[in-house]
Amino acid sequence: MNAVSAFGDRWVAVSGASSGIGRGIALQLVAQGARVALIGRNVERLHETAELAGPAERTRVCPIDLAELNGIAPAVRALAEQTGRLYGLCHAAGLAQTLPLAATRPDRVRTLMDINFQAGLELARALCERAVLREDGGSVLWISSVYAHVGAPGQIAYCATKGAVAAAVRAMALELAPRRVRVNCVSPGLVKTAMTASAGSRMTAEQWSRIEALHPLGAGSVQDVARAASFLLDPFNAWVTGADLVIDGGYSLQ
Repeated sequence: MNAVSAFGDRWVAVSGASSGIGRGIALQLVAQGARVALIGRNVERLHETAELAGPAERTRVCPIDLAELNGIAPAVRALAEQTGRLYGLCHAAGLAQTLPLAATRPDRVRTLMDINFQAGLELARALCERAVLREDGGSVLWISSVYAHVGAPGQIAYCATKGAVAAAVRAMALELAPRRVRVNCVSPGLVKTAMTASAGSRMTAEQWSRIEALHPLGAGSVQDVARAASFLLDPFNAWVTGADLVIDGGYSLQ
């Protein structure tokens, strides 16, 4: 356990823990001394994350289909009954889809909004129930995106969902402060994951190089985001709330 961590075996639930940024955050939290509930649909990949994390008692696999919004709160309550009261939540699950204006049909936009925003809201609502949350408070972290701050063609719906996250974080931070619950978000730029690799495979090398060149420090890694997430969730940082930490290698400075 990291000697400077204050997690002290507190439980943190991480959505999207089956891969990418969510998995990276889960592993970083375990390394920092937290116990982590791994949330996602793919049970096999959640177990892979648990194996990578190390000792079985440090993690718990918690299959939840975030598209089924009405099932989220009961699943979180059941989790707390098994682990004891929870300290934190990181909503790292998300969908990205390129949709030009002509393709922004209501069902497509609703799917993005449900996973990127509404599912996180349901997770936070469940965490903050009296029987679920630790009496000494907690920490909620959302993974937003640099697209909450800048625009891009074909990303109207995605930008809208991430903008909703950033706005909700500020309001939620004020509302939950009396209960000692901190609420923050991280807004990453281009991060090297399986998802971005898949998108990059449909581009020429020249196209991909142009995108990377927009980031003065180059593309980021999952670990870059995971370390920032751990910082914002850590109980030591008890005076940080309502923050939106942009981690984008300088992309949004231009």
